[in-house]
Amino acid sequence: MGIFGKLFEKKECSVCGGEIGLLGNRKLEDGNLCKECAKKLSPWFDDRRHSTVDQIVEQLEYREANRAKVEEFCVTRTLGEGMKVLIDEDAGLFMVTDSGRVKEENPDVLSFSDVTGCVLDIDEDCTEMMREGKDGEEISYNPPRYEYDYDFYVTVHVRNPYFDEIRFRLNSSDVTVEGGSKQSAAPVRAGRAPSTNSGGKFDPTQDMEYRKYKKMGEEIVAVLQNARQQARDEKVTAQAPKVAVMCPHCGAQTTLNASKCCEYCGGVVEG
Repeated sequence: MGIFGKLFEKKECSVCGGEIGLLGNRKLEDGNLCKECAKKLSPWFDDRRHSTVDQIVEQLEYREANRAKVEEFCVTRTLGEGMKVLIDEDAGLFMVTDSGRVKEENPDVLSFSDVTGCVLDIDEDCTEMMREGKDGEEISYNPPRYEYDYDFYVTVHVRNPYFDEIRFRLNSSDVTVEGGSKQSAAPVRAGRAPSTNSGGKFDPTQDMEYRKYKKMGEEIVAVLQNARQQARDEKVTAQAPKVAVMCPHCGAQTTLNASKCCEYCGGVVEG
């Protein structure tokens, strides 16, 4: 069979057994995957080509079990605007999605204890602004002026068998800030607050949009880091050996529950 024959040869999905249409094949290490099955994989999973059929089947089983978690998920707090971090504080769970149809999208539900780290990255791209000279050519301003584009990314490092990080952008479009020279950035956009600090250097934090997304990212990082630490502290406390104390209410030797109450009379034991 020639190269064109192989190209148009009908293929079968190694997972569901369905026929794969032209250009619909997603290669696996030892088989083929149709686009319908591929859509069911975690959106944070990026190692399909190096996965076996058995590994993909296992992940699809995990993803199907995840649907039950999404059904039970109760959003008590939302962080972000486009891509959002949805939090179930009572269950100690969170998920990240930009979909308004969460149950259909089936975002991965993770525990706070799955978080191993969380950081905010701010990517900057600087472009010199030019003006038209007498002969129509582009020439620099004197002093030079620059346009700065910023993107704000949050990366959540997690323990999960199918991905180890969730990286997403907070801003839906570039945050653009205009300034003068890199050493003495005088503002050039009308209506904007000065983009310089007391030292005369370019300071993007004077821009309202920049501050908005920076604050948003810092809040997400703080919430997930604090929740992770709290989950770990609770785990350590739960695993610690329980010491019997005397209940001042009934006089019994008791081990206290999480609310520091006597197991016999239910009275609260201080200290």
